[in-house]
Amino acid sequence: MKLDASRLIEPLDADRDYLRIFRLSFDVAFDWEVHRGLELAIFHTFAAPSISEILDRTGEFAHRGQKRYDDTIALLREVARDGPTSPRGRAALRRLNWIHRAYDIRNDDLVYVLATFVVVPVRWIRRYGWRDLTDKEVHAAVKYYREVGRLMGIHQIPPTYAGFASYLDTYEREHHSFTEANRRLAMSLIKIFEGWYPRPVRPLTRWFIVAALGAPLRRALGLREPSRLIRTGVHCALRSRAALIRLCPPLRPNSKVSRALRSYPRGYALSDLGPSWSVGRQPGRRRPPAQD
Repeated sequence: MKLDASRLIEPLDADRDYLRIFRLSFDVAFDWEVHRGLELAIFHTFAAPSISEILDRTGEFAHRGQKRYDDTIALLREVARDGPTSPRGRAALRRLNWIHRAYDIRNDDLVYVLATFVVVPVRWIRRYGWRDLTDKEVHAAVKYYREVGRLMGIHQIPPTYAGFASYLDTYEREHHSFTEANRRLAMSLIKIFEGWYPRPVRPLTRWFIVAALGAPLRRALGLREPSRLIRTGVHCALRSRAALIRLCPPLRPNSKVSRALRSYPRGYALSDLGPSWSVGRQPGRRRPPAQD
């Protein structure tokens, strides 16, 4: 059953009400699609050697992959719940900035990661969503992530969706290339996703994920090319899902209840989120160690 928030969004102002539009669209109407898009966005970042080398060196995905994934989702939830400028959102971003300061991350890489969070989910919805996004919904997503980027101290953030899309495509043409670190990270993330399902279907899960990545991304990650039959099957399955949901009667959107994260079945404190060296520590002026 679909949750159609378009009637609630229609009277809202895209600039003034961007947070409400963003949450109604990306957190309610397209919850499943956005999660798949954000998971795909992580794979995109793994294909950039300047990013993958840092992530691979920390060992977080290799040794604590589920927690690393859950921490990402948790921080995104913390920021989105009341908005990036709220006390809760600022606290989450303050922790994220403190963790990032331990690593030598270039501004252009940070802009790229931000672009993946904007562009990849939008493209996924436009291809496999049960309806297309409106211009107002896309604008709200851009405004939301621009605010997140501003509070993270990121510079030269594109002002429009077209700018984000152009930045992402140009960055990937110039920077995506295969390294063993890329492959290790991709395989670690695939194993996390496989672990969510019974053992007999795990090989199917892997092929589904790999087929959904697209040929350029597969090459940069060093992943085996699936057969045309598998690629076509995955594409048809996703399009069929969208068509079936489109035929379902709409439900009235309600306040979403966040699902418990596997690493935190009883909930978490903000200090629980992050690499092992940061757990239990509060952001401070002292530069924390970059590795365990």
